[in-house]
Amino acid sequence: MHLLPFSLSLTLLLLSLSLAECRPDTFNKRQSHQIHPLRRQTGSAGTTTKVENLSCSSWQLAVETNNLRDWDVIPASCESYFGHYLLGHRYREDSSMVTKEAAQYARGLQLSGNGKDVWIFDIDETSLSNLPFFSKHGFGVEPISETLFDEWAAKGAAPPLPESLKLYKEVLSLGIKVVFLTGRTEEFREITALNLKRAGYYSWEKLILRKANEVTITALQYKSAERLKLTEQGYKIVGNIGDQWSDILGSPEGERTFKLPDPMYYIS
Repeated sequence: MHLLPFSLSLTLLLLSLSLAECRPDTFNKRQSHQIHPLRRQTGSAGTTTKVENLSCSSWQLAVETNNLRDWDVIPASCESYFGHYLLGHRYREDSSMVTKEAAQYARGLQLSGNGKDVWIFDIDETSLSNLPFFSKHGFGVEPISETLFDEWAAKGAAPPLPESLKLYKEVLSLGIKVVFLTGRTEEFREITALNLKRAGYYSWEKLILRKANEVTITALQYKSAERLKLTEQGYKIVGNIGDQWSDILGSPEGERTFKLPDPMYYIS
């Protein structure tokens, strides 16, 4: 009986553990806290090369820091990378980092006590998650079809982003009122309100949607104008959270803003 040298045995052991770590069933078991089940993709976290990982992660950084703007779709080679990011633990952890900081900030506020302190929440990819939709359309690889997305939104089935729901509840418990400010149009008011309640957002001060004469202006212009109206009505915007830079830029943006991750699409 011949024994393998210790160094060779150790190498084989590490190799076997590495291969087991990359097995799809092992990967899926680690994703027990997903918003949406991981679907089959053209690639996997185990087969993505280091060059592709570096490229996609650098592209994501440029997006989240608002250095990369006015883009239409994510690089086709990054579908697998973003699929695993969004449906795995990283997206949830990144979102949690943002909302925990927001909650800590909210707990330290000195409120006016007049019932006019409000926190603005965007809806899509902030309060509600459309990952069940985007997981079927390449996580941003495909151009967004307004027709298909409207059909999805009309179902009122979008789940909450758990971290945002937790922040929402904390904000309300502190006596801060919530205003939902969305780029959705007025025709979706009833189903959006129903979807929010189904997802656990049971109360709000205002639900603001785009009117017919506002569909041609940019999201930044529209949301800035709506926030200005709120301040003119006597409200104080103590916090503002969204997944797009156009949710939180533009005056008045609020006392403090928080940006959630969203590498799937860009809205100016």
